[in-house]
Amino acid sequence: MIVKRIVANIATAEPGLAQAFYGDLFGLTLAMDHGWIQTYAAEAVSGAPQLSFASEGGSGAPVPDLSIEVDDLDAVLDRARAAGHAITYGPVDEPWGVRASSCATRSGGSSTCWPIGPEPGCGEA
Repeated sequence: MIVKRIVANIATAEPGLAQAFYGDLFGLTLAMDHGWIQTYAAEAVSGAPQLSFASEGGSGAPVPDLSIEVDDLDAVLDRARAAGHAITYGPVDEPWGVRASSCATRSGGSSTCWPIGPEPGCGEA
């Protein structure tokens, strides 16, 4: 299993308000916008930092603390179950083109994982 990217997710009722601070002030580019989640990323940098601002986690799920892009979602789920982590969502094929799942962390947070690859509307920042 290879981790390709980790994205911090910041819960907010109005994701669009992040533009003034992260877009205008820091020059991050809006890389993805589904309305309920907006992701900002630095341009032209491999492994560029990203921040997402979300009112939900998609399909009505809670906003996860982290989104982790992996090469093999099934392997991650097997490892999570073997380690005793609760799978709190999915796996599910989302309407925006990703297969995703969330699990609880022992510190009380949550992480969502999805496999690498072309994801319509998700951008590859």
